[in-house]
Amino acid sequence: MRYIFVAKSPTGEEKSGEIEANDTHHLAGILKKQGFILIKAEPAGEEKKKLNFEISLGGVSLTEKLMFVRNLQVMIASGLPLPRSLETLSLQVKSKKFKKALLQMREEIIKGNNFSETLLKHPDIFSEMFQSMIKVGEEAGNLDEVLKILAQQMEREHELKSKIKGALMYPAVIISAMIGIGILMLVMVVPKLAQTFEELEVELPATTQLVMGLGTFLAEKWYLFFGGIFILFLLLWRVKKTKGGKKIIDKFFLKMPVLSTLIKKSNSAHTIRTLSSLIASGVPIVRSLEITSGTLGNIYYKTAVIAACEKVKKGEKLSDALSPYKDIYPLIVFQMIKVGEETGETSKILSKLAAFFEEEVTNATKNLTAIIEPVLMLIIGGVIGFFAISMVQPMYSMLGEI
Repeated sequence: MRYIFVAKSPTGEEKSGEIEANDTHHLAGILKKQGFILIKAEPAGEEKKKLNFEISLGGVSLTEKLMFVRNLQVMIASGLPLPRSLETLSLQVKSKKFKKALLQMREEIIKGNNFSETLLKHPDIFSEMFQSMIKVGEEAGNLDEVLKILAQQMEREHELKSKIKGALMYPAVIISAMIGIGILMLVMVVPKLAQTFEELEVELPATTQLVMGLGTFLAEKWYLFFGGIFILFLLLWRVKKTKGGKKIIDKFFLKMPVLSTLIKKSNSAHTIRTLSSLIASGVPIVRSLEITSGTLGNIYYKTAVIAACEKVKKGEKLSDALSPYKDIYPLIVFQMIKVGEETGETSKILSKLAAFFEEEVTNATKNLTAIIEPVLMLIIGGVIGFFAISMVQPMYSMLGEI
């Protein structure tokens, strides 16, 4: 990936340009060897457009927070004071909300507050996990190491989300296009054919009557159709907000063929990666489980981690506490955690296990695309075939009567 950067040397000499690097951490390392400290970096070309789009949606994007953490880690490791680091980084962020928060945090730190205390005032930007890890880093005196772990966690999270979104984007676009073309055909073409059939007084098959009735309804009362779809989505959104509704929806996706594998592997990867990062930073196991449960979207995974947390509080081992949930976590999770507990290297074992599941998610997304493509082709072919037969059949009947 190419980056546009601005850097400064300890003597104040400024350097800017465009350079190839794996990520901003790698870029900072390249510049450090040249005697410069990275001040500002942003992806060039298409990656920059993607970043700008994320920011334009409102709030602070994960990409921008990731770049902030990486740059802050380099500055802290280089001995730059925290207030000055925050001031410098506020100049490079594009989100006005983020810029304002960083400047407020700088002022609070100058007044004598800890970095972790200033984060508490911005929970909509910095998650509970972020806050806890920074607090532990301050107390242990290894803030730069904690920031490095946090950057790795956010990077893996970003990669995981991107892969899942990428896998689902193709079928979403195809299905949307199919629905759009279908509605257009029903509104523009079917009513004209229906009028022709009525004038010729042709006896219509049931399928043709169904298609014509749907086309006439959409042409004359389209507002009821789109209004009904809006109400349906609103009801689904309201149902998802309730505990019972969320349980039903999450259960449906966990049981859904093809998608269930991807959901299980991605949730396992997220759980293990988050736990690994928190434990490696020095956050106690019980607190790590509490924070991890708050980051999980699926209610069954959240419930499992909360229940495990309660058992760990009572003295039970994590591997035993999670073992009743073999239906959502693969067996390897319990086995590897047990090995980590026995060797005293739980965070390292979890990190390796998270990397394994992230690779599994990558493979699952590739397989998902390969499976969905032929299925979509069959669905599209079936819909087109049904529509064509419904419209052509009466014409053949007319020709037969001549």
